[in-house]
Amino acid sequence: MSDYILRLKNISKYFGGVKALKGVQLDLKDGEIHALVGENGAGKSTLMKVLSGVYQPTGGTIEFQGKPITFDSPQQAREVGIGIIYQEFSLIPDLTVYENIFLGRELKKKNRFLNTKEMIRITQEKLKDLGVEIDPQEKIRNLSIAKQQFCEIVKAVSDNLKVLILDEPTATLTPGEVKQLFALMRRLLERGVSMIFISHHLDDIFTIADEVTVFRDGEYIGSSPVAQIERNELVRMMVGRSVDQEFPAKRNYEALLDQKICLEASVQRLASVETQHFILRKSEILGISGLVGAGRTELFRSLVGANHALQRKVLKNGVEIKIKRPFDAVSQGIGYVSEDRKGLGLILPFSIQDNIVINSLDKNARAKIFVNERENAKISKNLSHEISIKTPSIKQLVQNLSGGNQQKVAIAKWLSTDCDVIIFDEPTRGVDVGAKAEIYNLIHKLAAENGLSIIMISSEMPEVVGLSDRVLVMRSDRIVAELEKNDINPETIMSYATGGLT
Repeated sequence: MSDYILRLKNISKYFGGVKALKGVQLDLKDGEIHALVGENGAGKSTLMKVLSGVYQPTGGTIEFQGKPITFDSPQQAREVGIGIIYQEFSLIPDLTVYENIFLGRELKKKNRFLNTKEMIRITQEKLKDLGVEIDPQEKIRNLSIAKQQFCEIVKAVSDNLKVLILDEPTATLTPGEVKQLFALMRRLLERGVSMIFISHHLDDIFTIADEVTVFRDGEYIGSSPVAQIERNELVRMMVGRSVDQEFPAKRNYEALLDQKICLEASVQRLASVETQHFILRKSEILGISGLVGAGRTELFRSLVGANHALQRKVLKNGVEIKIKRPFDAVSQGIGYVSEDRKGLGLILPFSIQDNIVINSLDKNARAKIFVNERENAKISKNLSHEISIKTPSIKQLVQNLSGGNQQKVAIAKWLSTDCDVIIFDEPTRGVDVGAKAEIYNLIHKLAAENGLSIIMISSEMPEVVGLSDRVLVMRSDRIVAELEKNDINPETIMSYATGGLT
């Protein structure tokens, strides 16, 4: 038998007149972790959907275990041993962990009743094998994003797989959880499971992958053993140019101290945790760091009225404002770019234009009644150009965009408003290395040139260190440190985040 368990040759895929894949290839060896990288829109996820039976290719061939094969559905792909973990979860929130794991293949007793006890036992065993503690009888909606991700992984590896596709599995995981995932992946290799690993985190690629293939604009660029390629060369292949400096130069911090305080907030979320207090200066970028589960998102969602708060006192430019719901925050000039762009940040079946202007329809309306289509189109075109949304038309549906371009639309939506304070929650999650630099420059420009005040919640240590003027570190729902200047470094931030410093 060939050393290759899977070979994709000259795969093309059209959507109407749009060519998403242009004769690409990928060869997966038996017992290999093969990384697939490229900017958003490069065609990575499209190819994986072709491979897993979601899409049928327009052209090209798939060979599995040395034989040509076609899939009419994901079920057919699973039956022969090809599974996939999608970037967006496929879990049902109101079902328990074990019900999701066994959905569609429930175990039954001889009397044909569900064997609940056995399903719970097996689920517990799988979770233990992964190295995490999750109650199999807990509902998915009550779990953190990180724990939901682990359940997705357990669900995918429950079958007798030969090939496992992982599409951005580390995007929401802490460094410790990433190590647990990699340990599981190595155990799967020992059991004969080969893997295709998609990630924007190049450190992950160099840590876990054996081979790497690069796509760009729906085309195959090249492949190489990971041990034989330099990081800079890999980035150049991905973006078609060198990306030497990701972050704009930092501003003079002492000059920022002279700026007026534009936002002062005191928020108590939980009875067991004291009130958390912070300030934000005009044109400042305030970074919020901490491990997953530290309460960063929850605190700032409570600030804008999206989550419940026991107490909330907010001063804007020295004047107290009342916030009971997100609409109140928006009306007071406070915007929030959610980490969950598909669930909370965008309306996927709407066009780019409709998403960008949805928060400012009344501002642009003619006679305050009629939608001003011409003005909305002008605003959308200008913002799309300014932040480099890759699209043939602003009438394109957002659901047809890549993840990175969807994130840019979510940002543009708030730039169309009169907000002078914008909270960015994980602004580059799921965004490729080339687009990250564009977003960093955009955030810096909004603060330094446009005078907006920015709160940036991020799990990406380089962007917290590289972009923030000041950093608040959170642990266990508390702000445990305020860092500035030379204290903004990975070692100090991580020490506070993990409890090494108090």
